[in-house]
Amino acid sequence: MSPVLVLVGPTAVGKTALSLELAESFGCEIISMDSMQVYRHMDIGTAKATAAERVRVRHHLIDIADPDEQYNAARFVTDARAAMADMRRRGKMPLITGGTGLYLKALNHGLFAAVPIPAAIRDGLRLRLAEEGRAALFRELADCDPESAARIHPNDTQRILRGLEVFQASGRPWSEYLRRQEQDERLAGTPQLLLGLRCERSRLYERIRLRTEKMMQPPFRAEVENLLAMGYDASLPSMQALGYRHMIRHIEGEWPLETACAALVTDTRRYAKRQLTWFRSEAAMHWFDRDEGEAIFRLVARFVHENPLSS
Repeated sequence: MSPVLVLVGPTAVGKTALSLELAESFGCEIISMDSMQVYRHMDIGTAKATAAERVRVRHHLIDIADPDEQYNAARFVTDARAAMADMRRRGKMPLITGGTGLYLKALNHGLFAAVPIPAAIRDGLRLRLAEEGRAALFRELADCDPESAARIHPNDTQRILRGLEVFQASGRPWSEYLRRQEQDERLAGTPQLLLGLRCERSRLYERIRLRTEKMMQPPFRAEVENLLAMGYDASLPSMQALGYRHMIRHIEGEWPLETACAALVTDTRRYAKRQLTWFRSEAAMHWFDRDEGEAIFRLVARFVHENPLSS
């Protein structure tokens, strides 16, 4: 497997500018690891690379789905692998960059590891175990995931609960995740350099505020109005994303623009905290302040030298 660069960090930290510099310096093409940039017609609110930036460096996994399509970690893994295989054939190094931690976890550790189990589901199943008994839960598992039930002993409480947790959290059987994981060509055997970009909290919050002010202008309102006019309902998951749900509430007269901006700043701060939590779980991550460009380039240069592209 050819080497892969990965650049992550919270929103507004400066990943786009650095990714372009790295890609141009080391002959990379960029794979977007952003759960919103996959959607067509959603440009300003997702902070996509501009047309000029995409001329500078070829980008993948941008504008590949309509706003009413479901795009998830499983599809990202499939699409990212296809893009990486194409790059290998052309002698290009992939640079995966974005802020969706779930996608990185699915790519590096398999889809099964990326299934988050809400506490409400876990607690609810344990309460039902106490009230209804193990046999009732095993029968339910046999109904929703007969393949798992066939390999699990009816007295194996832990695995019965796990199978039901996965199904209730994802809508897909545990056996499917295990089968995918067994077949997985994960990045585990691929030379990989994980770069995490961060900055001091007050500086990040100021960057978030400035980005919000720049974004919440008439062109973004026009983008959201166009999406609504095209028939994309405000209740769609894509339309409930950061920025879009805030602008919709302003367009519908529920919030003045100042309120929408203030709410977006607050929600974006919270999102940035969650992003950092995801990325800090990657033990191999090399963290840098956004001003440490020289150190980043030295590390990447050493990695590229030690891991030449396959012929």
